[in-house]
Amino acid sequence: MTTIPCFIACSLISVVFPVCHAATLGGKVVSVADGDTVTVLDVVNVQHKIRVSGIDAPEKKQAFGERSRQSMVRMVSGKHVRVEWDKRDKYGRLIGKILVAQENCQTDCCPKDIDAGLAQIALGLAWHYKKYKREQAPVDRNTYAQTEAGAQAKKVGLWSEVNPVSPWNFRRNK
Repeated sequence: MTTIPCFIACSLISVVFPVCHAATLGGKVVSVADGDTVTVLDVVNVQHKIRVSGIDAPEKKQAFGERSRQSMVRMVSGKHVRVEWDKRDKYGRLIGKILVAQENCQTDCCPKDIDAGLAQIALGLAWHYKKYKREQAPVDRNTYAQTEAGAQAKKVGLWSEVNPVSPWNFRRNK
């Protein structure tokens, strides 16, 4: 009997048993464009650009843009993730929740239970993207909003600025 590498087995399981009516993609993060966009390589070596759902991170040339990107790099770069997605944006990117294993995990099959988008909000390195909150599960919508309020109250990350400019306003003004 041949053994299937753990990463492939986990990825196949996630395709066979999708979560909450969303499609599930397993793969390894091969690049991080910014604080809310990554590229995942799946088990058949197809790259998928992922736009993290529920958040909007500062643009690269915006205050905290590079810190947000570096945070996402530390969190997911080179790691195996599970992406729960249900739509594509106008650029063809999958819009999904990126789940990664705890930092101390030593194998590819550890539970993927850290929500990278929520972590970015908690660190004050992304906004809860309320424009699309109705696309989130109610529990995620509430958790993201509460986490953002907590980050604001603690003045962490971008909330340490007097008047932080949201990425959607930054883009509109460019």
